[in-house]
Amino acid sequence: MFTAYVAVTLVTAAINAAIVVADLAKAKFVLANSAEVGVPHSSLPLLAALKGAGAAGLVLGLLGLDVIGIAAAAGLVAFFVIAVAAHVRARVFYNIAFPGAYLALAAASLALAVTA
Repeated sequence: MFTAYVAVTLVTAAINAAIVVADLAKAKFVLANSAEVGVPHSSLPLLAALKGAGAAGLVLGLLGLDVIGIAAAAGLVAFFVIAVAAHVRARVFYNIAFPGAYLALAAASLALAVTA
């Protein structure tokens, strides 16, 4: 079970770190997606900071700061629930799998962190 926790949490941290880079670089797909779901481009640095804090917190959890890891996973779950809701509200379904996958990984990280 601990191996699954480490593997899932490292993947979750890595993909969140990668999307932080894309957010901060204002990648074309990030700008297009945020426009479609009604998120102002000026919000991207804040959203990147939240995802970056979540990724860092997950790593800290793996390093023994369990409470921080759990809080980070819970924060990412909340973040991606809102992201999925933004897609549903805007009726942008063709790429809802991306925030859905991020949500699933964050939820798995949370579940495994609580049980580890």
